[in-house]
Amino acid sequence: MTIFDKFNLKDHVAVVTGGVGMLGMEFCKTLAEAGAAVAVVDLNGETANKIADGLIKEGYKATGIAVDITKPESVNSMVDAVLSTFGRLDVLVNSAALDPKFDPDAARSAKGIAPGAFEDYPLSDWNAALNVNLTGMFLVTQACVKPMIAQGKKGSIINICSTYGLNGPDQRIYIKDGKRVAYKPVYYTTTKAGVMGFTKYLAAYYAETEIRVNALTPGGVYNNHEEYFVKNYSAKTILGRMAKKDEMNGALLFLASDASSYMTGNNLIVDGGWTAW
Repeated sequence: MTIFDKFNLKDHVAVVTGGVGMLGMEFCKTLAEAGAAVAVVDLNGETANKIADGLIKEGYKATGIAVDITKPESVNSMVDAVLSTFGRLDVLVNSAALDPKFDPDAARSAKGIAPGAFEDYPLSDWNAALNVNLTGMFLVTQACVKPMIAQGKKGSIINICSTYGLNGPDQRIYIKDGKRVAYKPVYYTTTKAGVMGFTKYLAAYYAETEIRVNALTPGGVYNNHEEYFVKNYSAKTILGRMAKKDEMNGALLFLASDASSYMTGNNLIVDGGWTAW
């Protein structure tokens, strides 16, 4: 077997939650290109189907499935659909999460506290984020790991974390022309830190099996951010720029494939050096 063979996902089936997101779409395409049949899973079922249809037109195997990851019955129906269509499940990418670039619905005080400020952050928004970012990941993983166990206790689970799950956000990068315009909300660091705990728990839980659980931690990916933010963010990275949307794909494929067969319970950080200084 060559090193290239280790990256081959032929005869594998992958589920990508948040599959219509910017990185989710990249992950779906990467896994399909590596030979996997891909289930594009998202709350937005219409767009998930369009993405899957696009992959099929390019000669890949794919299906789009609408799912609300906060509802057990919806998650279980999704897994049933994957098994009915492809017959197995080998890779799970937990990419679905709430992560606003700018949260216009966050509380604003009469004193003009910017969106996302901790002091007035709404309990309803906090609970919604916990429900999606942690409970949703729990429910999807719980459902998807069952066929992995049935197939011989083998599979790869990849949880998408964030540098803000490792370090507290530097809120200074949300200052424009000397004025604060936003805060990264409290739920984001809290839930992404929880993703790391969840990853380590599961990896240890499935000791003595070939079910591997790892995290992938992207740095900031450019997504039409304002110039002030790009400048502020880039100044904090060793490489001096934000990531391009395709720069997580190699790491994702590594974790999904046998190229990372001796890696579990760990975190692959692709952040341009953000966390290195």
